[in-house]
Amino acid sequence: MQALHFGAGNIGRGFIGALLYQAGYHTTFVDVNSEIVDLINDRQAYRVVLADQTQEELLVKNVSAINSMSEPEKLEEAIVKADIITTAVGPAILPIIAKALVKGLRKRIENNRPPLNIIACENLIGGSSLLKMHVYEQLAPDEKEAFDQSLAFPDAAVDRIVPNQTNEDKLLVTVEPYYEWVVDRSAIIGETPDIKGITYVDDLTPYIERKLFTVNTGHAVTAYIGYQKGFATIDEALQDETVKKLVESALNETGMVLIGKYRFDKAEHQAYIHKILARFSNPYITDEVTRVGRAPMRKLSENDRLIAPAKQYQELYGHSPASLAKAIAAALTYDVKDDEEAMVIQQIIQQKGLDQGIEEITGLNRSSDLAKRIVAEVEKL
Repeated sequence: MQALHFGAGNIGRGFIGALLYQAGYHTTFVDVNSEIVDLINDRQAYRVVLADQTQEELLVKNVSAINSMSEPEKLEEAIVKADIITTAVGPAILPIIAKALVKGLRKRIENNRPPLNIIACENLIGGSSLLKMHVYEQLAPDEKEAFDQSLAFPDAAVDRIVPNQTNEDKLLVTVEPYYEWVVDRSAIIGETPDIKGITYVDDLTPYIERKLFTVNTGHAVTAYIGYQKGFATIDEALQDETVKKLVESALNETGMVLIGKYRFDKAEHQAYIHKILARFSNPYITDEVTRVGRAPMRKLSENDRLIAPAKQYQELYGHSPASLAKAIAAALTYDVKDDEEAMVIQQIIQQKGLDQGIEEITGLNRSSDLAKRIVAEVEKL
């Protein structure tokens, strides 16, 4: 079985690539980093180490790599022969790989190859759907029909902490033990890929929002409150009782949203929150608050991890969420000098004032109770 994976970075190798290997695939990584591509081809294996007391190690074998810049014809052939295609490249790169995909997928359809599932394993809602949009915008109407007959882009929710790391062995990846890879079963074409580690569900939305409003929200709250308190790393911040209580309170608020919308079992969701907090507190993972908090403009957008659950909480329960409002205020005052988006936020607020600035950054109506509460929390800071 042949898997083609776009993105030979730490997440690609340490998470998706490791599970594909354990499922029996030969995985071909696609990347533009010639050093990593050459190392993979030379060794045809790499190590994945768990970030816990066991330091358990997995040797991932049956791997090769293609440089998408210098080997476009080789990439086309790999697309033709693939039994599954996955990505872990970051949302901004999806339009770029879509161009490379189209050429190979056209040739694949000409050769009457079996149905193919293309799964974008990205940290955003609807990653595969977004990739499909970028692929299909390059097609003629009759091509779209042919593609629909042979291809599917099932959306997925992925979750695994792979911290920033510098290893002497350039291919070694350290990852946390916990992971979650949930795929929309209803969108699968042909046979469902038999990959241990994937959970197939008929409705992906609850799982995407559970991850976004718990893992992503919790990480962001810890980063921004931790930064305000002067902590350098996520695990250090959570050792402070004040920070930990506020993060837990914020996740209880997002939990109320999730339970209210999707009828998650309350006790099970509380256990999920505690598991997430334990992951963030893992002493074997050092993650800087400035890395987790970077790009606050995106994290403060109206459909992302802070504003979306806060708005939904207000709508469901008729009052604004206290802890989420504090976290949003901390994000608005996040002033890391080498973070371009942080500086843009400070400039907007300085030039347009707090009320108008919050409205522009978050999409919240300045007269709403939530916006007013955030203003009050910013003024306290």
